[in-house]
Amino acid sequence: MGQPWAAGSADWAPARLPLVLTALWAAAVGLELAYVLVLGPGPPPLGPLARALQLALAAFQLLNLLGNVGLFLRSDPSIRGVMLAGRGLGQGWAYCYQCQSQVPPRSGHCSACRVCILRRDHHCRLLGRCVGFGNYRPFLCLLLHAAGVLLHISVLLGPALSALLRAHTPLHMAALLLLPWLMLLTGRVSLAQFALAFVTDTCVAGALLCGAGLLFHGMLLLRGQTTWEWARGQHSYDLGPCHNLQAALGPRWALVWLWPFLASPLPGDGITFQTTADVGHTAS
Repeated sequence: MGQPWAAGSADWAPARLPLVLTALWAAAVGLELAYVLVLGPGPPPLGPLARALQLALAAFQLLNLLGNVGLFLRSDPSIRGVMLAGRGLGQGWAYCYQCQSQVPPRSGHCSACRVCILRRDHHCRLLGRCVGFGNYRPFLCLLLHAAGVLLHISVLLGPALSALLRAHTPLHMAALLLLPWLMLLTGRVSLAQFALAFVTDTCVAGALLCGAGLLFHGMLLLRGQTTWEWARGQHSYDLGPCHNLQAALGPRWALVWLWPFLASPLPGDGITFQTTADVGHTAS
């Protein structure tokens, strides 16, 4: 009849390598930014008020970014430790042979995490963890603030990169922006110049990627869908934009974007969800 997934099972091991690589890239970005601001051309010229506002914005973005990363990694959206045996017989539940347990609708097994995930959306390759019921909110906020931080860093690195590009021909400029590794290997640029171009390129690309991801998941959020349900055209859990926002972000859905530790408990338990059929039946 199935069995509860035992917490702390030896069969489950988080994928640490993506998280390590992401942390190394973040450290490289931070070191390059520090070099440009301290030893390089320095920050863009600003007045005292503008500089104070910029520092306040940077602190706000960084606190939100780190707070949401921590919440995302600490939240476990899997079925580990959740008593599932016998709860959903004949109610659309499936049986997972890998976990040897029944799993509720909207859940799915992740081969990377090696466990079923409640309300599984997708596996985040950069952080090495699945996005599901328990960590969808910090994931969305992480996309928002990561895009903001990366754009802010790109603006701070912009003057230094602009000065570097002005010192070369247009063809050299294009090659440095599009193929920095090739320019380094052929000896056309120094290691410091390569690092500036590469970090700026990845920050701009990362901001665009996070922005696109936020727009996509914002659409899913308003429709009450997961990525898996969107790919298959399922709309069974669309209760209207307001109810969908509350179901994914809690009652304070409009404020959770501003501070990661704001209390906004999610309704439900990630096992049972209200459907459009339930709403129609209640209304009738």
